[in-house]
Amino acid sequence: MRKSYLDNLRWFTVVLVVIYHVFYMYNGEGILGTLGKITDLEVQYYDVYQYIVYPWFMMLLFIVSGISSKLYLNNHTEKEFVKSRTTKLLVPSTIGLFVFQFIQGYLNASMSSAGELDVPIVIKFLIMVLSGIGVLWYIQLLWLYSMILPLIIKLEKGRFWELCKKTNTVFLILMAIPVFVAGRFFNPPIIVCYRFGLYFVGFLIGYFVMSHDEVIEILKKRFVVFCPVGILLCIAFCKTYFGGNYATAPIFISPIYLLYCWFACLAMIGGFAKYMDFETGFTKWMSAHSFGLYVFHYLGISSVAVCLAKPGLISPVAAYILSLVCGFVFGYVLYEIISRIPFFRWAVLGIKKK
Repeated sequence: MRKSYLDNLRWFTVVLVVIYHVFYMYNGEGILGTLGKITDLEVQYYDVYQYIVYPWFMMLLFIVSGISSKLYLNNHTEKEFVKSRTTKLLVPSTIGLFVFQFIQGYLNASMSSAGELDVPIVIKFLIMVLSGIGVLWYIQLLWLYSMILPLIIKLEKGRFWELCKKTNTVFLILMAIPVFVAGRFFNPPIIVCYRFGLYFVGFLIGYFVMSHDEVIEILKKRFVVFCPVGILLCIAFCKTYFGGNYATAPIFISPIYLLYCWFACLAMIGGFAKYMDFETGFTKWMSAHSFGLYVFHYLGISSVAVCLAKPGLISPVAAYILSLVCGFVFGYVLYEIISRIPFFRWAVLGIKKK
């Protein structure tokens, strides 16, 4: 059975990602890989939005993906799981780079010195392909974890999953310990978004712990506790680190960052299970289009940044507004177009021929 609160949590988090990338594109904290600050403000206080959501929203998506994997495997074989995840995740993040996402790579290169390199066109294209990975790092990691999961299932034979059904409030709190440990290790030094340890633990927690209805019931009851704790940790984190590079060490391995990450995830899952476990025409449409929004939104944001904001053709206010609008427009329109084109719908979106 589909769980409406999971679908709503997924599309809502993707919307947060789109908004985040607008602020990220024009951030005033010197975080690399973007166009950077375009205002005359000494301090862009609204950049605090990045600090509010960055520590937990991708962790939350991996937890949700872990839950979804368990729900899928309840009615499918492990072989079917591997095949479907390879088509849905690996194909768009590899073949899709060569047939479409290199356009994103071109825009990314245009925001840095990479676009000015005097190298053969083949090398330039390969640079654009690699740079075009962009937001697809998430589905690359998710595919990797999905390939490891069947091996873990064969080893634990359902015993550990059954044991996790007994998870109570105390153990949910104590899970902050493995999250903290995982968050401090297996972090690549350059491409820091590939947090192999933290996100793998999140994925496994989703599969083994959060997939139990009994655990979700506890989160619903304890929402009144976890939500205030998450808010307090959010305030403390923002107050402590605002202005610093939250996406690298030492900030993203700090205790307050990782504690905030965990308790925010508990609050979000509990809150959506309690208040958002329903389906309407709007939520159903948003859920059906959330993957396309995720895959294509950054193309709209970066197009505005490179073509309009960088040469100063529009004001900073217009750049922010237009970037946000184009993030959603590109996300939804490109999904509607490409999902209807043979081969491209498979290569770019992992949609099999019906």
